[in-house]
Amino acid sequence: MVNQRVQLIVNVFDFKVLEQVPTRKGYGEGLLEAGEKNPQVMALCADLTESTQTHLFVKKFPERFIEMGVAEQNMAAVASGLANYGKIPFMASYAIFSPGRNWEQIRTTICYNNVPVKIVGSHAGVSVGADGATHQALEDIALMRALPNMTIIHPCDAMEAKKATLAAVQTKGPVYLRLCRPPTPVFTTAKTPFKVGRAEVFFESRGKPDVAIITCGPLVYSALLAAAKLEKAKIKTRVINNHTIKPMDEKTIIKAAKDAGAVVTVEDHQVRGGMGSAVTEVLAKHCPVPVEYIGMQNQFGESGGPNELIKKFGLDAEGIIRAAKRAIKRKHP
Repeated sequence: MVNQRVQLIVNVFDFKVLEQVPTRKGYGEGLLEAGEKNPQVMALCADLTESTQTHLFVKKFPERFIEMGVAEQNMAAVASGLANYGKIPFMASYAIFSPGRNWEQIRTTICYNNVPVKIVGSHAGVSVGADGATHQALEDIALMRALPNMTIIHPCDAMEAKKATLAAVQTKGPVYLRLCRPPTPVFTTAKTPFKVGRAEVFFESRGKPDVAIITCGPLVYSALLAAAKLEKAKIKTRVINNHTIKPMDEKTIIKAAKDAGAVVTVEDHQVRGGMGSAVTEVLAKHCPVPVEYIGMQNQFGESGGPNELIKKFGLDAEGIIRAAKRAIKRKHP
């Protein structure tokens, strides 16, 4: 059953009734609200204000915006300087360019100095679609996860992206906010709990779960669809929205593994170095169990429709169901 604490939209499993909004739109709305609440909030962008939805902030606060042009390395350095003098800068671009192109500047000028720059990587994952492999950031979580002082958040829908943006203002140090391009289901509400560093149980079968599905980003919705189908097959699940990849909610992850005895991780990212790797680092130390990884399996993406690519690479509900059955089989040979 859907966890009542989460207060999801009533008919969460009816795709047709859900509003479809890109998570980047939630960021734009959150940035605007953050700017209204805090005069220290600033925005920088690498010539992509509309694509990253930064234009919502720019329209109201042009004096607190800097257009950096196609110069992501310089953007990171300038944002670091602003943060060092008390500002809270949000710097936005496509994830393949930031953090993809300016990783060294993020490392040395932002993380090493531990200043509150908020790095917004939009158009992440294979779901970027027709832009193809060159623009599908599938390694960005791994890049950011290795950096000291970095917080990483990958919101599940536009509503959560707005909350994550507002929360980033209050989070000390650097934050990486990972966003996606295509419209995806908005299945949480304003009342759905969100706290940086705390995972939320979004689905819970009655009784002891057979498998725990730990996921992040818009694929949380695919995991919920998979859980509903598994429920009909009398396979009990627990679905966890692990939106904060660093620092991870180890307590919730460990409890899920202990209760279920098998885990599936789900992400639109390379399985090496991503959220799934972070989960198994925790479990290897505290509760080793069989784990199946849903994600990009050491390969680049390609051009195509977002949903076509999600299906082709096994990131959809059916792929999650197959992985759940494999994980359970490994638990009970």
